[in-house]
Amino acid sequence: MAEEHHGRCLCGAVRYRVAGPLRDVIVCHCGVCRRTHGAPAAYSACPRDRLELLADADLRWHEHDGARRGFCAVCGSRLFWDRGRAAISIAAGSVDEPTGLRTSHHIYTAHAGDWYDVPDGSPAGTVG
Repeated sequence: MAEEHHGRCLCGAVRYRVAGPLRDVIVCHCGVCRRTHGAPAAYSACPRDRLELLADADLRWHEHDGARRGFCAVCGSRLFWDRGRAAISIAAGSVDEPTGLRTSHHIYTAHAGDWYDVPDGSPAGTVG
């Protein structure tokens, strides 16, 4: 069977399936992600055409600074980050385990909260 991943929001009102592999996790420390998630945001990603929404009646989108963030209108879980590129980002915490994912790197670490210790060796700048 081909690689496949499933995921959902906290309450299960929004569910999805990814056909194929997911990109390893990038942890973003920018101010927008920290305010949106209440902490650094951890995202995987997949090609847009490999993401299938299985239940999305309660999926809502918020747009800010040219990016859309998908969330569940029922429980508030943040699920997707989309800038209209070929790939769409998926909140790593929403992917059902076992994920097989690893954190590849941290970005915007100069903006990390003073309460968060960025792991040694993580990049200190921005990644496009």
